[in-house]
Amino acid sequence: MALTAIGLCSRALLKIGATPLTSFDEGTAEAEVAAALYAPTRDALLSARAWSFATAQAALPRLATEPVADYAHAFQLPADFLRALSAGAASRGRGLDYRISGRALHAASSSVVLTYVYRPAEEDFPAFFDQALIARLAAEFCIPLTENSSRADGLHQLAEAEFRRARLIDAQQDVQPGFEDFSLIEARGS
Repeated sequence: MALTAIGLCSRALLKIGATPLTSFDEGTAEAEVAAALYAPTRDALLSARAWSFATAQAALPRLATEPVADYAHAFQLPADFLRALSAGAASRGRGLDYRISGRALHAASSSVVLTYVYRPAEEDFPAFFDQALIARLAAEFCIPLTENSSRADGLHQLAEAEFRRARLIDAQQDVQPGFEDFSLIEARGS
């Protein structure tokens, strides 16, 4: 079952023995804590790894203003951008020298294809990521709502275990890249 932001927060609140939410605006302590901590916790967990379900590629639009130094062109980052993984020119998603500066990518190339981690809709999160996020939210919600630091420590350990489990599951969904242009392998063949 796909969960919404409210559903994810409610499950985390249940883990710490708090009342689940119906809305971020309901005026309870649980709603205030969830509203304040949900988005930064979600984005931090999404940014922590190149999740297969949250990785995309986009041809970036070039900006009219040029960088002051080092690179010839500036490009607008996507609105859902969280973290850059690689950049390439033309139809290649890697191999380009670049720098992220503010909300722009600077590069010498006149066109850029960016491979990046983005923020998908909560309903598109796979179950293994839901569980990791719920565990992390429970750990984050614990001290503001229960003031129990030893319980929060235990929840943080559980959250780390869930994160490792989610990473393992996600890694099994992808073929690992081989070596390209590696001089030792090339020397061995001659």
